[in-house]
Amino acid sequence: MSIAPSKQREAFSFAPRGPRRFQINLRQSGIYIAFVAIVLLFTILTGGDMLAPQNISNIIVQNSYILILAIGMILVIIAGHIDLSVGSIVAATGAVAAVLMVNHDVPWPLALLITLLVGAAIGAWQGYWVAYFGIPAFIVTLAGMLLFRAVTYNILGNRGIGPFPEEVRTLSNGFTDGYLGNIGLGALGGADLVSLLVGVAAVAGIVVTQWRSRAGRVKFGQAVEPFPLFVLKIALAGFVVMFVIVQLARFRNVPWVLVLLAALVLGYSLLTNRAVFGRQIYAVGGNLQAATLSGVKVKSVVFWIFVNMGVLSALAGIIFAGRLNQANPTGGDQFELDAIAAAFIGGAAVQGGVGKVVGAITGGLIMGVINNGMSLIGAPSEQVLLVKGAVLLAAVAFDVWTKRRAGASR
Repeated sequence: MSIAPSKQREAFSFAPRGPRRFQINLRQSGIYIAFVAIVLLFTILTGGDMLAPQNISNIIVQNSYILILAIGMILVIIAGHIDLSVGSIVAATGAVAAVLMVNHDVPWPLALLITLLVGAAIGAWQGYWVAYFGIPAFIVTLAGMLLFRAVTYNILGNRGIGPFPEEVRTLSNGFTDGYLGNIGLGALGGADLVSLLVGVAAVAGIVVTQWRSRAGRVKFGQAVEPFPLFVLKIALAGFVVMFVIVQLARFRNVPWVLVLLAALVLGYSLLTNRAVFGRQIYAVGGNLQAATLSGVKVKSVVFWIFVNMGVLSALAGIIFAGRLNQANPTGGDQFELDAIAAAFIGGAAVQGGVGKVVGAITGGLIMGVINNGMSLIGAPSEQVLLVKGAVLLAAVAFDVWTKRRAGASR
């Protein structure tokens, strides 16, 4: 007996019958809604100081190393693992960079390259034990957290090493030069023209990539949000980008570390969304047995995500040490907790297989906004920890709730 095409679509569709003009995927969009709500809350509580040009710049610069770590951590968590050693690796690699540049006068480009290679070697060391020896990542990286903190103490003793060369400090704390002069923006004041053009280019890139992504899903018959909602999301994203760029341009222009972050986010987003290796990471975390049967070289994938985590930890170590203008034995303390929290708040699933680079960056910014906002209103440190812990728990609980809700609807 044959079934008419329209009946076939009804038989295999889980979507509710009847028109629904607006549907929001809470699991994908909830983090961004929460981010906007938290920013608005602290803007009200601080009398607008949260969105002041200098404060926006401070949030980005002060959280840059956590955001770099969050990019690597989201890949590790998507693959179904965890890395507790990144804070200690930040300290150890910062110490290596300081010894090379300050004590031995190694040219800073060569010293940075050597430091990144040291981070890669550390990641390869841990990746070997996890991928090829079969020790759980929790145990390996817990041991690494202790080992590399001890290495840091052996390198530095009980003293810091500095100062760093001007170029390294500029990468960590510096700002792009003003080009083509400032232009008037009415009540907003003046802003660097090149910075504004960069913001316009970023918005154009968002529009093009989102449009192509939507067109691809439509082409293959996948569900998409209603067009008015799609336009609204693009408009809101464009407004946020331009607002941040304008505020930064009004202060001291775009921080160099933001340029670095933008390059990393773009590169790793392309890796996870378009590259074969990115799809393999999701496959390993989503269903290890199915990935193995599909021909994915699981051990190799796991090994390289830890190598990548080591390199990004070394980069974060350079940025952090450059910002402080010295490497110290306690550097990177508890950075692993902030990076893990950023990934989970940004939508990563505890079981693996789910997560986005942009989500991890958003999660890291949420933590940064909470730290900054609580500081602006004069909240004691114990309240800051209380709020951050509650936000992390709420994010994971929300992930579990959406999974159960999705399972119950089928």
